[in-house]
Amino acid sequence: MSYRIGLVGKPSVGKSTFFNAATMNDVPEGAYPFTTIDPSLGEAYVGVDCAAPEFDEDCEPSVGVCREGRRYVPVKLVDVAGLVPDAHEGKGMGNQFLTDLNETDVLVHVVDFSGTTDAEGEPTEGHDPRDDIDFLERELDMWYLGVLEKGIEKVESAYDRPTPDDEVKPARILAEQLSAFGTTDDGVKRVVRSLDLALDPTEWDESEREAVARETRKRTKPMVIAANKMDTPEARDNYEAITDDPDYDHLTIVPTSAHAEKSLKKADEAGAVDYRPGDADFEVVGDVSDGQRAGLEAIREFVTEYGGTGVQTALERALFDELDLKAVFPGSASGDWSKGPFRDCFLMPGDATAEEFAYHLHSDIGEGFLHGIDCRSDMQVGGDTDLDHRAVLEVVTTN
Repeated sequence: MSYRIGLVGKPSVGKSTFFNAATMNDVPEGAYPFTTIDPSLGEAYVGVDCAAPEFDEDCEPSVGVCREGRRYVPVKLVDVAGLVPDAHEGKGMGNQFLTDLNETDVLVHVVDFSGTTDAEGEPTEGHDPRDDIDFLERELDMWYLGVLEKGIEKVESAYDRPTPDDEVKPARILAEQLSAFGTTDDGVKRVVRSLDLALDPTEWDESEREAVARETRKRTKPMVIAANKMDTPEARDNYEAITDDPDYDHLTIVPTSAHAEKSLKKADEAGAVDYRPGDADFEVVGDVSDGQRAGLEAIREFVTEYGGTGVQTALERALFDELDLKAVFPGSASGDWSKGPFRDCFLMPGDATAEEFAYHLHSDIGEGFLHGIDCRSDMQVGGDTDLDHRAVLEVVTTN
């Protein structure tokens, strides 16, 4: 199950730097608009505490890597280009932007919290990051509203052409129209009920339609804000103001320095530091100049204060908090690791069951599913058992 994180943001906020820091891919960077022209697809990683040490094993990952008990599981990171005002109306690269965006499961919105880039990505001072947050949410809401309006038109047409054998079902019609966003009949009904609206969309006024579009967007395209350039005093002031503003309580905001993350990863690769992505500290282990040491100490001050550079945290909160995913390890209750211990770690939906995990491994395994074995307790579990995050499960199957 390949989850895709969409990386979005206006020009010059450090989005490409974030992408490079997360993937260490060579994507052009620059403080000018449209550095990224096409969507860039890279492999990033989310960290999970490895289960192997609990079983006195050294894991042998088939994909990803394990460092000092921290398992890094690959995910797809999409650097989406083309965010401009009125993208929902097709302006700029708007149509392509929305198409690429819709192929992602969750968003990380990179925002320049230092306030040194204006709405067009040009250098300035004193820009309010709230304007950028509001801008993207408004663009997405208007995009959803446009699709929703077409669905309401279809409901109205269905009322105009009644048939004796086909009762008009508004929720089903809207769900079909919104299906590209992963919306279902029940999902539409839950949104409408949460807003205390009539089930008939033809009764909604303009503000109610906008509310339905907004709530649907929040539920189907969750978002994390990467508060970038937080290694500047202006950004820290803005961070305090915005996180104290109740209008933004619905958002997860992660203090971030993409520059610091990239610097640490480069230093780690060069053998200058020992740094595990996501950690709140690192060790200088190589020969560095006085200038390099001063730069590293400035980074250390930032990551110590905020618990890391924020890049890993933003990715992990996007998947584990916003999408409510969990990691599951295929295990061996008997200790038979003929193919290598703990080779795999899979990301599954938060409500995934033992039988669904079996199908995830292979359709044949799912079809022959008998039961699972919780490798920590050696207890047999049924197919409808909800799995915990970091579960270690052996699947017993006839196939």
